[in-house]
Amino acid sequence: MAQISVNNLTFCYEGSFDDIFEQTSFSIDTNWKLGLIGRNGKGKTTFLNLLLGKYEYEGSIRASTYFDYFPYPVTAEQMTRPAAEWMEEWKAGCELWRVLCELEQLQVDPEVLYRPFGTLSLGERTKVMLAVLFSGEQDFLLIDEPTNHLDQASREIVKGYLAWKNGFILVSHDRDLLDACIDHVLVLNRKTIQVQSGNFSSWWENKQRQDQFLQAENEKHLKEISKLKQAAGRVARWADKNEQTKIGFDPVKENDRSISSRAYIGAKTKKMQSRVRQIERRIEASIAEKEGLLQDIENPVDLKLMPLRHHKETLLSVRDYGLQYTDGENSLFSGLTFEVKQGERIAISGANGCGKSTLLKRILEKAGIGADALPILETGSCQLASGLVISYVNQDTSMLQGTVTEFCRKQGLEESLFCSILRQLDLERVQFAKSIADYSEGQKKKVLLAASLMTPAHLYIWDEPLNYIDVFSRMQIEKLLLTAQPTMLFVEHDVYFREKIATRTIVL
Repeated sequence: MAQISVNNLTFCYEGSFDDIFEQTSFSIDTNWKLGLIGRNGKGKTTFLNLLLGKYEYEGSIRASTYFDYFPYPVTAEQMTRPAAEWMEEWKAGCELWRVLCELEQLQVDPEVLYRPFGTLSLGERTKVMLAVLFSGEQDFLLIDEPTNHLDQASREIVKGYLAWKNGFILVSHDRDLLDACIDHVLVLNRKTIQVQSGNFSSWWENKQRQDQFLQAENEKHLKEISKLKQAAGRVARWADKNEQTKIGFDPVKENDRSISSRAYIGAKTKKMQSRVRQIERRIEASIAEKEGLLQDIENPVDLKLMPLRHHKETLLSVRDYGLQYTDGENSLFSGLTFEVKQGERIAISGANGCGKSTLLKRILEKAGIGADALPILETGSCQLASGLVISYVNQDTSMLQGTVTEFCRKQGLEESLFCSILRQLDLERVQFAKSIADYSEGQKKKVLLAASLMTPAHLYIWDEPLNYIDVFSRMQIEKLLLTAQPTMLFVEHDVYFREKIATRTIVL
């Protein structure tokens, strides 16, 4: 067992306005199964790249181990060749027999190593990369979002596989995966960094208790400060009133007073003023103690959604529907029948490549949304209610370019309201000056979600909306959907989200 020690780490991207890390220090062990948790843009992937030595930084990172990173980069030329031919380009000294052993644990046929990499499904590619990653010895592995875009069956296999491993950092927003696979958490809070034993649920439970305690302490300090200020004001008024009596007096009304009383009154005033200064010092000490209590509190603002009401109860009717590629050989699905009624939130589930996203895009085409028609043959019927307004979140963020202002102008959105929603989703104002192309993947997804949330619609079609979205924002969106109860048709592999939000699930 070795330690990785981070001391006074400070890092900022060139040309950026804000530090990602500032005077950060902590230590972790290399035999831990460590979950890296934090909001989008807090520096999770950046920290992994710092461990890999990709960026220059201030401070020190001391480690006596070799780091390896998932996902591996894949070139266009490698996509045309089997992975067995170039695995060592990913991991020097990689031995085939070790990779085969790992593939067996991942429940993958070894023949995937001998097929062109580009012909493999997303799940198969992920599993090949993980098999190569874990085929070494004494490596500390950096695993960044291994389950994005994977279907539920593949997620379960990867979850079971990682649960038997150790010596890694896992970056994921999948609460189910984190609970199953980690024994420690490294949390990038708003202002501090925290290392704690346990999985996501145990950390979250502790955090909620800690946040409640800190909020109670904050309230106690506020009340104490208020009482001290009132006392200071009261004593100060007494001192001023007493001081005003030093000069001049009515010998008839104040027959027991003489000129010599001035010294006594002055001493009494001085004593009162000294008491005011003591109370003020107590106020300053209480304020100083209060500062920082709420710096890491997660108290997300409630989002708002204004779904439209349609005059028809049934918004979408699918009867004996099927989709097939135009080559006539590969059928995606057939015989699909369902209806979407107002108020329903229907999840589309199924294996990668079964046609979930294609079905959503086909529905959008029929509503006049989207690019050119897909090269797909259809059977059966798929009918939308007339005048239906649809709000769509694409799983692909690669089209996002330009500034927030340019995006709003192109989409016809009110910029001030759009920025307000992004702030509620925890994007810092400093991000609005950057190009959206420079955002993290989670921040890009929040741009698409914010655009959908501010678009009143009869039907919300979301395709894997939570990929890369941090767990705090996921909870925020869950609360919104349960409150607003919009009509939805969505694809999402997050088990927690799907079970909480979907009124029913359709399996392809």
